[in-house]
Amino acid sequence: MKRGLGKGLDALFSIYEDDEIKVEEKKEKTKETNKSADLHNNGVSEIDIRMIDPNKNQPRKRFDANSLKELSESIKQHGVIQPIIVNEEPNGRYTIIAGERRFRASITAGMKTIPAIVRKYTERQIKEISLVENLQREDLNPIEAAKAIRELMTEYNFTQETVADRIGKSRPLVANTLRLLSLTPEVIAMIESNKISAGHGKCLVAVEDKQKQIELAKMVVENKLTVRDLENIIRNDKPSTKTIIREKIIQSVELKELGHRMQRLFRTKVKIVGDDKKGKISIAYFNQDDLDRICSFIDKLER
Repeated sequence: MKRGLGKGLDALFSIYEDDEIKVEEKKEKTKETNKSADLHNNGVSEIDIRMIDPNKNQPRKRFDANSLKELSESIKQHGVIQPIIVNEEPNGRYTIIAGERRFRASITAGMKTIPAIVRKYTERQIKEISLVENLQREDLNPIEAAKAIRELMTEYNFTQETVADRIGKSRPLVANTLRLLSLTPEVIAMIESNKISAGHGKCLVAVEDKQKQIELAKMVVENKLTVRDLENIIRNDKPSTKTIIREKIIQSVELKELGHRMQRLFRTKVKIVGDDKKGKISIAYFNQDDLDRICSFIDKLER
């Protein structure tokens, strides 16, 4: 049965609150001060930002600079609206479980403290929660997600079914995500940088020849091929590989420049397929103004 994103962080936290770790926390709480006890009561506390460390097992490796800047400006104006979640370490410092993006933006904004909910979990639990939080927010690119899932399976002997249940995803989705890691490093890097999509990557998994994978991936980027185009090339369906390559690649510099000139002239999308000997030109219009402008040019030519 296909699973959605129904399992939220609260549900995940509740799982761990029933684990043995909860028993240990209760024993420790009886020996702590009232202030420390309050921190572990799920209350929000202001914590010195210098006492917080990023999670070394954070599955998300890329943080968009522009997005962080925008969040930083928002924090300057309104503060951190949603608390981050941190784990209290034996040395008295805190490790981020969820909310590293807010943490980074707060540093940029010059904040001295940050609102946080303090938890106390094992390294394994922190890794799972971090993965779920990022996946449910769709913050991970497909390769980051695949690497994080593989790490869970390798370290804790999880099956695909177990991982799917933990992160609230379907098992086929987990399996297809993991398959991306079988691609060549060059193709994986292209997915990570959003040059090609995960959909393109899933098509390329079926190509056993590693060099061919790279060539096809470059073809996608250079010619802006859709996933369907790529599927047709790989399957050798109509249009055939030869036809698609001929239409999308073998063009002279002059022919390409003609396409650019026509786009500037008509101020709309112009597509040229074929070569200098044979092909076709398509002029797109997206509204009435585009169509009227094209008709006006044709009227001038007829006169």
